[in-house]
Amino acid sequence: MADTVSDLTPSRMPSILPILSVNFVGTLGFSIVVPFMVFLVTDWGGNALVYGLIASTYSAFQLIGAPILGRWSDQIGRRKVLLVSQLGTLVSWIVFLIAFYLPTDAIVSIDTALLGQFTLTLPLVVLFLARAADGLTGGNVSVANAYLADITDEEHRTADFGLMAMSTNAGFILGPALAGLLGATLLGEMLPVLAALFISVVASLLIFFGLKESRAETLENKPGLSNACKVFGQETKEVYRLKGCEETATTSILQLPMMPQLMAVNFLVMLGFSFFYIAFPVHAATRLEWSVTDTGVFFAVLSFCMMMVQGPLLSRISGKKPPGLLITGGGLVLAFGFVLLFWDNLLSIYVAALCIALGNGLMWPTFTAVLSKFAGETYQGAVQGFASSLGAAASIVGLIGGGLLYDWATSWVFWIAAGIIAAAALFALAIPEAENHSDP
Repeated sequence: MADTVSDLTPSRMPSILPILSVNFVGTLGFSIVVPFMVFLVTDWGGNALVYGLIASTYSAFQLIGAPILGRWSDQIGRRKVLLVSQLGTLVSWIVFLIAFYLPTDAIVSIDTALLGQFTLTLPLVVLFLARAADGLTGGNVSVANAYLADITDEEHRTADFGLMAMSTNAGFILGPALAGLLGATLLGEMLPVLAALFISVVASLLIFFGLKESRAETLENKPGLSNACKVFGQETKEVYRLKGCEETATTSILQLPMMPQLMAVNFLVMLGFSFFYIAFPVHAATRLEWSVTDTGVFFAVLSFCMMMVQGPLLSRISGKKPPGLLITGGGLVLAFGFVLLFWDNLLSIYVAALCIALGNGLMWPTFTAVLSKFAGETYQGAVQGFASSLGAAASIVGLIGGGLLYDWATSWVFWIAAGIIAAAALFALAIPEAENHSDP
């Protein structure tokens, strides 16, 4: 029987290298399509709004799948759920690949002042289906975070989450760089998708053969008890009713210490970043007139800088500075970076990349570490799943809204993203006061 977290002493704590490897490979497969997705959508008849809708499809279906997968990971173990999630991603890339072989005949054409001008084609419909399949099983990030929380101790929590974020950004470095190289071949955008499919197979094998099971105290199913509280991670037994379960699962989770403030920060950060992630590729392809390679280089540089911040820098200062200070300070630097994207000159854009890397590199790993601390062992998967769902909701709003706003306001959308991130930084001011609270 696998060791549980409560059985592990610091000297027997499992290595975090396997979960870092799984996270890196999974991110690599996802990020390899980031630089050329907007070009692909445009070639198949779409515009900025369609690009935002396709991106938000993943988040919309993740909103359904993530909390359920997080709950299951509390019950049956993180490894099994990570494998299910990765296999879902594998299927989605197969569906994605099919779109290249379909005719681009128009199904319907739209030309309005509100939605802009675009043509809905069969490849775009299949692309929607591919992103939906990936999103429905897209609980891998929240479950991976819960897995890391299981196997790390309090002293190294922030540093370990920094390493997790660093592995994510390592994937984002190599992915866009590979996309720029592979997209320049005769196969064009198809080759990066084939590479993503291969990488997804590798990730599935890594989970199956290289990842040991490690879970916190599991919640057992009770016969005849099937309700929303169980789905979202609230333990229920026949002899009592857990406080909050008579209301809703959301209310129960938000009653944990600091959860309202943390979830507000989570929502706002995901919302602001969604504006950036949808607007900048469109901005680069249209106003800046960048190529796939130019976009790939930018995202590779951005991710490399984030990796350096989240690795060497964060490991030096974590534990020495209050987490609220790191989240607030990082958030303000990140907001300033978004503001710099308003100007079109290359120097301003790459200085913005440095600010975004520094701000997000300090803020986000610290935030995820704080969130895992206040989730506690019992509800780790449920809270991470709920946070992913809330982030998915923010992404839906941000990706669709960002696409619409860029059509109307162009680069002013980066000011909106900056304002949202600054608001998240202000919410984080309350976090230092939480250091005296114990874990739930």
